[in-house]
Amino acid sequence: MAKQIEKSFKIMAPGGQATPAPPLGPALGANGINPGQFIQAFNERTKELNGKVVGCIVTLYKDRSFDFEIKSSPAAELLKVAAGVEKGSGVPQADKVGKVTKDQVQAIAEEKMEDLNAGTIESAMRIIEGTARSMGIVVEG
Repeated sequence: MAKQIEKSFKIMAPGGQATPAPPLGPALGANGINPGQFIQAFNERTKELNGKVVGCIVTLYKDRSFDFEIKSSPAAELLKVAAGVEKGSGVPQADKVGKVTKDQVQAIAEEKMEDLNAGTIESAMRIIEGTARSMGIVVEG
């Protein structure tokens, strides 16, 4: 018989460097998961990402056991790294904060392809370019 799912929720944490300190620990505790146990398993599975922020879908079962699925980093985080900026623009139509090339956009699209709702790499690139525009990052090329 399959385990009964009690709840499922999403969190964001730095790969390989998560700690039970806020905001992660209290979020896990409030959902009925032992933060120390989760952090240890999470850091073990994401140690090669070394501080890169990743998404995670956590599934909690009735017997208090849990599973988690690691997703790729958010497109906005990848674009900030590629453009070398700390944050996006507050007024993206007027203030541009950085630039990325088509090659960088393609690399980001390839990395995120399995998490995007896109059939081809070109459509995935358009999604990433839209995210860049909304952040005030110019796509050159």
